[in-house]
Amino acid sequence: MSTNMFVLDSHCDTPSQILRLRDLSLDNEHAHVDFPKLKRGGVDGAFFALYVPGNLETEEAFEYSQRLLEGVERAVEANSSSVAFATDSAQAFSNKQEGRFSVFLGLENGSPIGNSFDRLKWFYDRGVRYVTLCHSSDNQICDSCASKVKRWGGLSPFGKELVAEMNSLGILIDVSHISDASFYDVLKYSDRPVVATHSCCRALCSHPRNMTDDMIRSLASAGGVIQINFYPLFLDSGFAEVLSGSGLEEKGGYVEKEFINDPSDPLKRAAWNRIQDEIQSLPRPSFKLIADHIDHVVALAGIDHVGIGSDFDGIEVTPEGMEDISMMPKLFEELRRRGYSEADLEKMASGNFFRILE
Repeated sequence: MSTNMFVLDSHCDTPSQILRLRDLSLDNEHAHVDFPKLKRGGVDGAFFALYVPGNLETEEAFEYSQRLLEGVERAVEANSSSVAFATDSAQAFSNKQEGRFSVFLGLENGSPIGNSFDRLKWFYDRGVRYVTLCHSSDNQICDSCASKVKRWGGLSPFGKELVAEMNSLGILIDVSHISDASFYDVLKYSDRPVVATHSCCRALCSHPRNMTDDMIRSLASAGGVIQINFYPLFLDSGFAEVLSGSGLEEKGGYVEKEFINDPSDPLKRAAWNRIQDEIQSLPRPSFKLIADHIDHVVALAGIDHVGIGSDFDGIEVTPEGMEDISMMPKLFEELRRRGYSEADLEKMASGNFFRILE
């Protein structure tokens, strides 16, 4: 990849893996993201998402988010010769000139905020620059795309106030995971462009986590950006049948929970690694489908409204040919093959996201 291009991944769930005792300074065998892989992949910066499970109540959720944040801070400090925090593009480009990888921070699931603008400011002061409003269940802010019975019918009354406060403070609103009605409410109440940090196109893969063509056009019309997710379930509708037919999803959920509860147990770690290997051995969609989703957004909304948000470390299976973040150059090679110019690639790599971050 061009040395002049800043490559940004807008969503990695790596903080959760730090809690599971991953040493990011090492080239870990069963890892999507660590610092050696980022360097090999030519990735200059990434948002490390502080993912908070939806079943935690406000104070427990806040405590959990603090543990995630402290883990990231320790990892950055331990690798300070080659890694540094960033909160804007100027810091990121400065870090790159100094030979340092940039760690940005996002909060995935707004439940730790509670109903407190002071809590939101606390996250901002610690470096968080986007908040994914909810995750797999409705919360105090809005409805999730995953919930069967919606609590609010869109944004809650507090959610509408929070959108305005986030606009004022300078924290990006992430519309990934939220319901369609919540999405349109966000566009109605936000005075600033918003981002889907890790989503795909529903026209190409029918999944409620993906965005319809109208949603993508509306997002773009408001100046926003959709960052394409690498999860095979969001890239290709057919993979859902492959995964469910294997029986590995249910089995893997139990094994992963056991590992998360005691990541220091080598037997539980080995059991989870075996499940990952079994899932990876299934017939998976090609990484070229990522480029298909990018093509679809460009056809709908233009080159200025698309980027990359892999969801690495938050997905249990990857596309064929994109097994970890070190393989990122293959995606850019595929996009070049499809006729995108270097200026186009620079926009997708980080330019579009940085535009709305500023």
